[in-house]
Amino acid sequence: MQIPETHYARRRGLHIGYQVWGDGPVDILDFGSGTFISIDETGDQPRWLRYTERLAACGRLIRFDPSGIGLSDTPADLGELSFDAWVDDAITVMDEVGSTRAVVLAVSGSLALMFATRYPERTESLVLVNASVRFTEADDYPIGVPYELMEEFRAGLDPDHPGEGSDDLRDLRLFAPSAADDPDFQRWWERASRRGAAPATSAFLGALVSQVDSRHLLPRVTAPTLVLHRQDALAPSVEHGQYIADRIPGARFVALPGDDVVPYTGDLDALVDEIQEFVTGERYQPGPDRVLATILFTDIVDSTANAARMGDRRWTQVLLDHDGLVRHQLDRFGGRFVKDTGDGLLATFDSPARAIRCALALRDGAGHLGIQMRAGLHAGEIEWRGEDVGGIAVHVAARVVATAVAGEVLASNTVVDLVEGAGITFTDRGEHTLKGVPGLRRLWTVTGA
Repeated sequence: MQIPETHYARRRGLHIGYQVWGDGPVDILDFGSGTFISIDETGDQPRWLRYTERLAACGRLIRFDPSGIGLSDTPADLGELSFDAWVDDAITVMDEVGSTRAVVLAVSGSLALMFATRYPERTESLVLVNASVRFTEADDYPIGVPYELMEEFRAGLDPDHPGEGSDDLRDLRLFAPSAADDPDFQRWWERASRRGAAPATSAFLGALVSQVDSRHLLPRVTAPTLVLHRQDALAPSVEHGQYIADRIPGARFVALPGDDVVPYTGDLDALVDEIQEFVTGERYQPGPDRVLATILFTDIVDSTANAARMGDRRWTQVLLDHDGLVRHQLDRFGGRFVKDTGDGLLATFDSPARAIRCALALRDGAGHLGIQMRAGLHAGEIEWRGEDVGGIAVHVAARVVATAVAGEVLASNTVVDLVEGAGITFTDRGEHTLKGVPGLRRLWTVTGA
């Protein structure tokens, strides 16, 4: 899915940046991922991009940066920033895009509750992800974070005193622990966090968020509500989600495996599956051992000759860059890395269209590295054998890539049939006999997506 253009709505002299993804029959108003990172950073983070694309497949996804964050203006008086102001930002954006009623999706429980109780007529339903209605502890809220830990956490975010605070309380360790040791994600997180809000604004917003208490709004919610929380999240812990669900009439609570608070890290598919079922009423559940998948094989063309031409030092760097390219694009398109195949890789996808787009991105990225790649795709049932896969479909895919020429993305007729109507174009490469595969197989060169 192409990243949509950013537009601006006006609220009392402020520009509020927003994007609209997809065009489904249901509007989904996304209140963000619980950080001060701008929606403009999504395209540079493959996991966030894939999470957003999956949500956009459920309906028309309306995203915006609240005032003070990212693309949106910051008022001259920081005191004008508040949860109420952010609700006003949301209504302004909804009006701008012609949305009268929407599913409200939020990591910030307080913000979603304020919207739903102020505007019940515009709230189709609520989806709260790893949410809290109060962060800090109180006599009547013992599950909250102790004040001294909250202060230590905030001290670690102070740009004037870098290095202060415990490493265990770093924002990345708390909010996205599964990605905390990924150097690419670390670099993106640090850069995007700095660009999301200026230091003074970030400090003000941090204090605002840490002090909010919206428990009194819970019994006033009338919209159908789904509360999702990862079981081992540290801050807020799963008890926060259970507290919310217990006090919203008729709310459904689902505890999910994992410890990431940020929704687009960890097992994002399990989380979005729950959202998709709640919003659309439909959910795909593959079998435990044999599953339908699209298989992708890639192969670096003339690797031995390239190594000789470039020399050991340059070739080693190219291979490292190639590995980074593979990680990035598999994250972006939701591919599951299975194994190296010497000069290429084997990966699986639950979507043939995403597999094709990933193959094209890998092929194009390899060109920028000064090498040529070929790719082969087939779809069928596979059998998981530990971390490896087997089955005739895997064998067919391996034979397809062996038939491809340099720079070609070659797909079986099965894949072509599955992506009909997805905007992907092919050129007929005719029927081929694939070694070890009975019968003739029609193959197609991908020419555009």
